[in-house]
Amino acid sequence: MTATLRAGLVGLGMMGRHHARVLDALPGVELVALADPGGDPHGVAGGRPVGRDVQHVLDIGVDCCVVSVPTAHHEPVAVALAEAGVATLVEKPLALDVAAAERVVEAFRSRGVLGAVGHVERYNPALQQARRRLEHGQLGELYQVATRRQGPFPRRIGDVGVVMDLGTHDIDITEWVTQQPLVSVSARTTHRSGRAHEDLVAVVGQLADGGITNHLVNWLSPFKERLVVLTGTEGSFVVDTLAADLTFHANGPGELPWDAIAQFRGVSEGDVVRYSFAKPEPLRTELEAFRDAVLGVGSDVVTLESALRTIRVAAACLDSARTGTTVGV
Repeated sequence: MTATLRAGLVGLGMMGRHHARVLDALPGVELVALADPGGDPHGVAGGRPVGRDVQHVLDIGVDCCVVSVPTAHHEPVAVALAEAGVATLVEKPLALDVAAAERVVEAFRSRGVLGAVGHVERYNPALQQARRRLEHGQLGELYQVATRRQGPFPRRIGDVGVVMDLGTHDIDITEWVTQQPLVSVSARTTHRSGRAHEDLVAVVGQLADGGITNHLVNWLSPFKERLVVLTGTEGSFVVDTLAADLTFHANGPGELPWDAIAQFRGVSEGDVVRYSFAKPEPLRTELEAFRDAVLGVGSDVVTLESALRTIRVAAACLDSARTGTTVGV
């Protein structure tokens, strides 16, 4: 890197501490300004002063900034950075609701400032492998996407429910991997943990090309699961994003040897291949892409417009659950 970007970080909580760690080690970037009203609970400042808010970062002066505050505060912090002309990466989801997300998009668009969103799963090496293989036709015609994102309740989340916090990962993954927009969703939610927001959602969606999706997301499981299954005419990809593993299950041969099942007209089991590939940390890959975009040497970031689209789909899921109807997107 020939240039060094002065970077800021607003929000030093559970996700912010990882941004600080990666930014500190990223070539071409110097983390110079940090802010959080709660101070530095994870000890990531490394002797640098920690301000209370985004104004501290602006006063020090930065070229770019990462926003990792609670979702309810994304809009005011991001807009302040846009108004100051600072290239910004906002953690997902982009904002609390559609209206807030629209205002953030407009703040950056109207000023010609680079904005990006931290949908870090796009940088998971197993999902990137799956997308490339889909583009090359390995699964043939894709007709189903199924995701499961389950685990214990994260006590750090208090301002949104499971749809906006976790479900936005699966919405974004589905549309990005398939390169198809969701055109309708039918969702059901439940409240089991005594909070104001939903803690479980089950969604059935339809893609523009007719593909069917389903998504099970909750904060109620005593185990952690992150699974994406893509099924097409030639077989299935199974993506475990926790381990960054990709397995291909090929359809078996057309002729079956046993008379008892010779009339079967579906598919049979074929070869199973577990792929080997490099597995860089997704957050580092994401921040490298953001750095390159700020420097004008790359554009592999999740755009504000794409993240707004994800918020619209998530809002449609909540509308569907509330009304008990299928909602168009």
